[in-house]
Amino acid sequence: MTPALRLLRNCLLLALCTLLLVGCGSRGGGSWRKGGVTGTKPYTVRGKTYYPLKSAHGFVEVGEASWYGPGFHGKTTANGERYNQYAMTAAHKLLPLGTKVRVTHMSNGRSIIVRINDRGPFVGDRIIDLSRAAATQLNIIGPGTGRVRVQSLGGVPQMRNDGDIAGSYYVQVGAFANKDNADRLARDLDRAGHKSRMHFGSNNMWNVQAGPWPDSFGAQKQLEIFSILYPGAFVVGD
Repeated sequence: MTPALRLLRNCLLLALCTLLLVGCGSRGGGSWRKGGVTGTKPYTVRGKTYYPLKSAHGFVEVGEASWYGPGFHGKTTANGERYNQYAMTAAHKLLPLGTKVRVTHMSNGRSIIVRINDRGPFVGDRIIDLSRAAATQLNIIGPGTGRVRVQSLGGVPQMRNDGDIAGSYYVQVGAFANKDNADRLARDLDRAGHKSRMHFGSNNMWNVQAGPWPDSFGAQKQLEIFSILYPGAFVVGD
């Protein structure tokens, strides 16, 4: 084999290996690995800013789960750990890192407990990205996704001195560079009978949020309604 043909063969093999790795990594929910993302610090992915919850108390969510494995094994997770596809961990966009949650497959009734140590998934409406081990126990490796219920294992909500439940939840329905536009949306919400607040956030935008609700379940139910009029709406917590 001539040197030129040998070089061409090596290049083709390298390209094939790269495609295989990308295929494995994209099977799951497209989680985002970045060691600098910690705790409740806001972060931005694909132009959208996420505001992690300060508390996981009372958190309940139903939606689609996916999984990620070989393409990310050994890479750094959002809390600085090395991702281990054989450990019982998961990625979530908003839950505090370190939170333990029970994930129940809505179709087959299987249930597992995983620890949140990463951020994601950022594909479609998926709510949680499971490790390979976790997905195997829920039997979603084959189909790639499954409808699940995610519930935090933080016990009953803790009470503040003033009697309010710690960790109020809101639905963010809009973010505007122009304060007048934010005022207009807040007034529309008020006229429709929804309590709301407006504040200038770390995203350098005026954020309009409906609420609060004492737990994520109430906010999540309201999100289902708001998302019809405001497709980009999402739940945030204090």
